[in-house]
Amino acid sequence: MINLWKRWKALEAKGIMGINRRNADYVLKYNKRSLYPIVDDKIITKQRAIEAGIHVPEMYGIIETEKEIEKLEQIIGEHSDFVIKPAQGAGGDGILVIADRFEGRYKTVSGRIVTHEEIEYHISSILTGLYSLGGGRDRALIEYRVKPDPIFKSISYEGVPDIRIIVLMGYPVMAMLRLPTRQSSGKANLHQGAIGVGVDLTTGLTLRGTWLNNKIAKHPDTTNPVDGVQLPDWDGFMKLAAGCYELCGLGYIGVDMVLDETKGPLILELNARPGLNIQIANDCGLALRTHKIEAHLADLKERGIQETPTERMRFAQELFGRVSTAAV
Repeated sequence: MINLWKRWKALEAKGIMGINRRNADYVLKYNKRSLYPIVDDKIITKQRAIEAGIHVPEMYGIIETEKEIEKLEQIIGEHSDFVIKPAQGAGGDGILVIADRFEGRYKTVSGRIVTHEEIEYHISSILTGLYSLGGGRDRALIEYRVKPDPIFKSISYEGVPDIRIIVLMGYPVMAMLRLPTRQSSGKANLHQGAIGVGVDLTTGLTLRGTWLNNKIAKHPDTTNPVDGVQLPDWDGFMKLAAGCYELCGLGYIGVDMVLDETKGPLILELNARPGLNIQIANDCGLALRTHKIEAHLADLKERGIQETPTERMRFAQELFGRVSTAAV
């Protein structure tokens, strides 16, 4: 019992945030339930982002009913590659990535050949709610397939790496690069075996990683180091993340983004209940940083000041970057 108490006190001192604290002090406090549909539905998120001029993967079309499945060929058009997603899916489930066409059929990113009828069946399964959060009927989204920047080739397996930034009231708190592995079947999902790599908020340099809740230095498939990689256009990612507060109105979110080889930083989706493994990847507790942001917000409120997304980004970089003297 004494050892458990000491361990809890040690975690408390490092500012490690647990699920109960996250839910009570941040998710419930800062996220209005009425706004959840904005982030829980990828189509709504995308439409709002487009209206706000925020860069997202191009949307080719939406299928809402079984009858509309016959529009699939029209939606796909001449595109040889595309992605089909459930609007209300989670954890990457139900996402079908088509990389090319082959002899009247389609080839997935893993090389599997599928027919047009198989794709239609997959969409039908999406519509029934097979992959949706609550199990209710869903919609299928067909969109542009992201081509990862070549910088990830040596530290990723097959799929598209993504970047998650935790944001509190528009202030970036912590960042993580998620790298697909063979075990995760090319998906950037930590629970399925992807790697989480901490990212310095000031420079965009990657730190050490976490894989299956253990700290690692190299990618298990490529064996290349995951630390010391400079992510291009880092300020672009930070500005996108900071601007998502105005986009959705939720105060505590995870912003998931990708780096396309030609289109640059793009927002994939927003998460109202971001996970906590990002703390392992950064070797730092979220609470140490969120408390500093809350104190800053209280000071700004007292002085009647409201900062812009760029000012919020700069505040976070000055306070939390590893190269900063104020870093935690």
